[in-house]
Amino acid sequence: MAIASTLALKSPILFNHSIDAQQIRRAADLADKSAGFTSPHPNFGCVIARDSNVVGEGFLYAQGAKCAELQAVEASRELGRGATAYLNMEPGDCHGDQTAVSALVRAGVSRVVVGIRHPLQHLRGKAIQALRSEGLQVDVLGENLKSKVIEDALKSCYAVNAPLLFRASSRVPFSVLKYAMTLDGKIAASSGHASWISSKQSRSRVFELRGRSDAVIVGGNTVRRDDPRLTTRHGGDTCSFATQRGAKKCFQKFLASKGVEVVEFDILNPRDVMEYCYNRGYLSILWECGGTLAAPCYIIRCHTSGANFSFMIIKTKALFDWTKKEDFPRKMVFAFVAPKIIGGERAPSPVGDLGMVEMSQALSLIDVSYEQIGPDILISGFLQPIPDLTPVIPSVDETSTIDPTVAPYDASIIFFYKTWDEYGAFSNFSPHSLRMPDDNGDYITWPSVEHYYQAHKFVGVNDPHARDCIEQIKSAKSPEESARVGRSMQRKRPDLVRPDWETVKIDVMYRALKCKFSIHPQLNAMLLSTAGSVLVEASPHDLFWGGGRDGEGLNYLGRLLMQLRSEFLGESPKSSENSYLSL
Repeated sequence: MAIASTLALKSPILFNHSIDAQQIRRAADLADKSAGFTSPHPNFGCVIARDSNVVGEGFLYAQGAKCAELQAVEASRELGRGATAYLNMEPGDCHGDQTAVSALVRAGVSRVVVGIRHPLQHLRGKAIQALRSEGLQVDVLGENLKSKVIEDALKSCYAVNAPLLFRASSRVPFSVLKYAMTLDGKIAASSGHASWISSKQSRSRVFELRGRSDAVIVGGNTVRRDDPRLTTRHGGDTCSFATQRGAKKCFQKFLASKGVEVVEFDILNPRDVMEYCYNRGYLSILWECGGTLAAPCYIIRCHTSGANFSFMIIKTKALFDWTKKEDFPRKMVFAFVAPKIIGGERAPSPVGDLGMVEMSQALSLIDVSYEQIGPDILISGFLQPIPDLTPVIPSVDETSTIDPTVAPYDASIIFFYKTWDEYGAFSNFSPHSLRMPDDNGDYITWPSVEHYYQAHKFVGVNDPHARDCIEQIKSAKSPEESARVGRSMQRKRPDLVRPDWETVKIDVMYRALKCKFSIHPQLNAMLLSTAGSVLVEASPHDLFWGGGRDGEGLNYLGRLLMQLRSEFLGESPKSSENSYLSL
């Protein structure tokens, strides 16, 4: 009898599990449309349906944009009342995602089906509990019933957020190794000539892979030999060059003069470069390198410290490496095989020496897919099963501090940077809107602090291009997009930047932050809860607003937040800009 009662309560899943799986896969497919645009936010999709009939759907375009659930609710209108909402992943309950919960509640949906729970420990289960507390039935796919169709739907949910899931569990960016080779396994002729092995159709697919990645990495030999463009072919790319500390200083100065960021490493190897990319906040890395560099990317335990490596890191769209805890990072591989034969004993192959001497040691792909692209065959697959869905998130105490001489028990340091951080809402990129007065005293709504900050680089400049730039920034769909517009215009047209910008930018940021933490009570409470702790904006590359890679940054964003915290607690009034400088 007890079993019968339980089954009766779960009848929607039992009798409609195939429909649930079908709609969850649709939600995952929608979420995949934003891959490469939402970073560092997860890819979210939402489908609202009545049985098998879809009445509304949406996906998150970018961090800070209108959430997928709200888009779906607006599309469904009155048809959403009493319907079921399908989400590929549980939404977060902070950093602006509370609108997802409130949108579904206001729409009157009766049931919510979630593909997978949120992978970040501090967000996991909170939105589900919030929805249930509002009286909605919430089911997590596969937790009460197993079947092949449900398993396939869950795989689509894992895949669409693979970079975030992997990063959360392994503390390393998700990696994809891509190469094109001939039918006899060569990536170039004996002379080194490699253009073009694959077809134009395959190269178009590579542009798509780049666009879905946060960075593209190639070896120095590839740069010198091929002079690759490595772009997504739609702009927005920036470039960094990683090298051994002190190497070729003249060349480093030349690169810097061309706007290339040069990052020096004490010992240059793939492990340290991946750690740097992780600290920089990258989710997904695409490796487009020769066999010499590809081999140590497979097995980081190999002795690479003495190898003559240099890397070019191309940051894409200023916006699979499944592993557990072993020193054996494994990747997703995309191999384009062209129906050509080039021959040559010394012609290079895609992967160099792995130190394996028996075929039983060979690395095998799983979940292999085959696809014909023009005349070529694309073979793709994983080198490790999908990771555990309950990743271990490092605590604040485990995070390296700005000053390594300070023990965790002597001082509490709270780091924030990206939206996966527990205190990610402290970032100027968090999607919390502001209402700020303009020069005429009229109040204007800004989507985020970053929108406000970037636009005010050009405020008061008597030039129509400056005014156009302000409007572009204000209408940008995400904080990242507003930053791209503002930084690009500042670089290309420095004459449009207000002449006093360097002296007023701290005050501009302060006003925006104060408004943000004044009009959003939950953020104010979060800030006050950090009393007694040092706040550090953990950006490794912003030496003004952030703490820098080795703690050498000025951390002005953290300073301003601590100043605001003191003011809200009534401990110190803000008198002038000098108060920021004395922090």
